[in-house]
Amino acid sequence: MSILLGKKVKLFSLSANRPLAEEIAKSIGIELSSCDVLHFADGEINVNINETVRGHHVFVIQPTSAPVNEHLMELLIMCDALKRASAKTINLVIPYYGYSRQDRKARSRQPISAKLVADLLQTAGADRVIAMDLHAAQIQGFFDIPIDNFLGLPILVNYFIDEHLDGKDTIVVSPDHGGVTRAREFAKVLECPIAIIDKRRPEPNKAEVMNILGDVVGKTCILVDDMVDTAGTLTAGAEALKKAGAKEVFAACTHGVLSNPAVERIQNSCLKELVITNTICLPEEKRIPKIKVVSVGSLLGHGIMRILSDEPLSGLFMYTYDKSKKELL
Repeated sequence: MSILLGKKVKLFSLSANRPLAEEIAKSIGIELSSCDVLHFADGEINVNINETVRGHHVFVIQPTSAPVNEHLMELLIMCDALKRASAKTINLVIPYYGYSRQDRKARSRQPISAKLVADLLQTAGADRVIAMDLHAAQIQGFFDIPIDNFLGLPILVNYFIDEHLDGKDTIVVSPDHGGVTRAREFAKVLECPIAIIDKRRPEPNKAEVMNILGDVVGKTCILVDDMVDTAGTLTAGAEALKKAGAKEVFAACTHGVLSNPAVERIQNSCLKELVITNTICLPEEKRIPKIKVVSVGSLLGHGIMRILSDEPLSGLFMYTYDKSKKELL
C-alpha cells in the first residue's frame, strides 16, 4: 500500500501505454499496482485486480488509442471492477481521448461520439478524467464530473527552445483556422509571428491547401497541431510552405496517432522533423529518424500530486521560460 500526502493511493496501467504509466509512477515515487487484462476465446475482455483497492484513490492510465474500441472497453471494465471493489475515487488518466474528433454534428444524422464516450465513462464509475490536449475544448462540457485538460505545449515548446528555434527567423504555422489559438500560444513563448494555412477537407483524412496567410519566405516554420493521424494534412501543409519560400519546416503535435500510411508520408516529405509526445505508445516499427518523441510522464505525475494535495493545476501550464536554466518555470 502506498501513502502519498496522507492518502492511500494506487496507480494502475492497462495495456495501451505501459511505458508512460511506468514514467508517471516513477515521477510520483510509487510502484504500479498489479492487474491482469485477459481475453476470452471470443474476444471478450476481463480484468482481474490482484490487490485490494478498498478506500484507495485509484488512478488508471489508459489512452484510448488504436485499437480504440478494445482499449476503451478495457477502461470501462476496469472502472466497473474498481467501483464494485469499493475504491474511494476512480481517476482516469486518458492522455489521448479517442473519438474526440466526433465532437459535434457536422452533417445531418451524425453521432456525437465524444459525448457518448463521456457518458459511458461516467456510467462505469469514473470520478475524474485527466486528458491531454482534447481535440475540442467543448468536450470538457460533456462531463458532469471534474475533467482536467492538460496541455502538451509546454513540453513541445521546451524542445524547440532547446534546439534554438526561437527568434526572428522562426514562424509558427496553424494548419487551419481552428488551430489559431494553439499556434498563438506557441508563438507567444517563442516570441515569433504566426501564419495560417487556409485549407478545405473534402472528406475525412484528406485536406487540400488553398492559401497561406502570412509571410513564410526564408523562415523556419513550425506547424503546430493537436494530433497527426494519417499525416496527409501535415505533409501537404509542409509542401505548401516550402513552395511558398519557407527555409525548412518542422512540426509539433501532442498526439502521434500515425495511422497508415503516416510514417511513410513523413519519411518521404519535406518535413525536417516531427516532434510528438508519448501520450500514445509509438511502436518500434514506426520509429524513424524524422520523428522525435518527448515525454509527458513527469507533467502528468506532477498533476496527480497536485490533485491529491488539492492544489491548482494552472501552474503546470505557465509559459515563462528561464533561458539561463533552459527550463519552463
